[in-house]
Amino acid sequence: MKWFFIIPVIIIGFIVGVSFYLQPNDFMGCQEKPLEGTGQCEKADAIIVVSGGDTVARTDEGILLYKNGWADTLIFSGAAQDKSGPSNAAAMRTHALAEGVPRTAIIVEEESATTEENASNAKAVFVDNDVKNAILVTSGYHQRRSALEFEKLGGDITIRNHPLSQDKDWSAFWWLTARGWWLTGSEVAKIIAFYMQGAR
Repeated sequence: MKWFFIIPVIIIGFIVGVSFYLQPNDFMGCQEKPLEGTGQCEKADAIIVVSGGDTVARTDEGILLYKNGWADTLIFSGAAQDKSGPSNAAAMRTHALAEGVPRTAIIVEEESATTEENASNAKAVFVDNDVKNAILVTSGYHQRRSALEFEKLGGDITIRNHPLSQDKDWSAFWWLTARGWWLTGSEVAKIIAFYMQGAR
């Protein structure tokens, strides 16, 4: 009979724990716009948005951060999903231009097909544009793994996490959908593989 109560507690604990783990957020407690001299809530050198999943929602979040003054540069990273068409990064730039972001404020990195490549290719972009402090934007379920890959850049580059609170694939109620469980399981497996690879 006790398992009737223990199993739901274990499941709830897993859902809550995984939700917090996958979505590190360095902007908890920050206002809508940056504040000078406030550490995590200060303006950054750039906002980098990686494509994949709900790319439009990720792009919109990056644009919103830009318009609210969090950085003067937007970096869009992602290769073409359909190799016959433009890169994801180029499509993200087109969307940003339509939303009023000036072309001079946008940098595109069009070669990355994986999260690891997003991070490794971003390093050259950061160096070329003297970016020391960047805000990383992606979907909530993808934020932890992205952060781990970007942290491998090392050096004096500071990455701050800004996950989307919700997009078409992910929300606080991810556990109510089969896709939510699939994304969660996939990310957890990839994170385990990341640590195992580093331990070799």
